[in-house]
Amino acid sequence: MNAPSRPVDRTWLVACAAALWGTDGLLRKPLADALPSATVVLWEHAIVVLVLLPWLPRAVRALRACTWRERLAVLAVGAGSSAVATALFTSAFRLGDPITPLVLQKFQPVFAVLAAFLLLGERITARYLVFALPALAGAWLLAFPDPLHVKVAAAQAALLALAAAALWAAGTVLGRLLSRRLAPWDLTVLRYAVGLPAAGVVAAAQGVSVVPGWDNALGLVLLALVPGLLALSLYYVGLRATPAARATIAELAFPVTAALLGVSLLGARLSGSQWLGFAVVVAAVTALGWHERTSRVPAVRERVPENAVT
Repeated sequence: MNAPSRPVDRTWLVACAAALWGTDGLLRKPLADALPSATVVLWEHAIVVLVLLPWLPRAVRALRACTWRERLAVLAVGAGSSAVATALFTSAFRLGDPITPLVLQKFQPVFAVLAAFLLLGERITARYLVFALPALAGAWLLAFPDPLHVKVAAAQAALLALAAAALWAAGTVLGRLLSRRLAPWDLTVLRYAVGLPAAGVVAAAQGVSVVPGWDNALGLVLLALVPGLLALSLYYVGLRATPAARATIAELAFPVTAALLGVSLLGARLSGSQWLGFAVVVAAVTALGWHERTSRVPAVRERVPENAVT
C-alpha cells in the first residue's frame, strides 16, 4: 500500500512573489516625487483592472458562488489590504518620523500568525520559531542602519502604521482562506476590481488630482504590471499551497530585493549590521522553504480544508 502523498508546499513561490514586490521602490520613487500617493495607488488599480476586464465576468460568477463570509473577505482584501493599508502607511510617514512606520510594520507577521490561528485553525510548532525569530531579527537589522538606537514617536503615526500592518496581515490570512474556494486568477481579478473603487474613495477623501500626466504613464504601467499584477498572481498561486503563518515569513523576501536594488541602482548604502540582516533573512526564508518541502514534520500545522477548489 502506497504512503499518502505529501501536500504540495509553495513557500518558495510566495518568496519569489515578495521578491518582485521589492522592485516596487525602483518604480515608485520617481512617481512618488511627481504625484500624490493616492493618485499612484488609484492608477495602479485602474491599469490592472483594464487589463483584467475579459476575466472579470468569470470572477464575478465565482464570487456569487461564495458564502457571505467569503464575500466579506474579498471586500476586506480588495479594499482594506490594497487601498486603505497603503494610504494609512503613507499617512504614518507624513504625520510622524520616518522610523516609526518601519518599526511597527515588523509586527505584521505577529498579526498574521494570530489571525491564522483564529480564522484558519493554523498551529505553529517550535520548529516554526527556529525560522521565524531569526527572520524577524534579520528584517529588523536590515531596516535600520543603527538597530540599537531606534525611537518610536508620535502616537497617531504609530496607530496608523499598526493599522496598516494589521490590514496587510489580514490580507495574507484572508487570501489563504479564499484560496480554498476561489482559483488564484479569480482572486487576483477580484482583489483589483474591489480595490479600484476603494482607491478612488481614498483619493477623493484626500482631495488630490487624479490626472497623472503622460510623462508618468510608462512608470505607472510598469508599476501596475510587474510588482503589481505579475507578483500578486504568483503570490496567490503560492498562497494556495502555503499556510498563512509560513507565507508571512516568506514575504520578508520583499525588503531583501528592495535593499539589493537600492544599493545597485538607487545609490543607497548599507551598514555592516544591515548586510548581516540581509544574509539572515535570506538564510531563514530559504531554510523555511526547504524544510517544508523535505521534512515529515511541518513547521505549521493547518486544519484540513473543506470544499477546497482543485
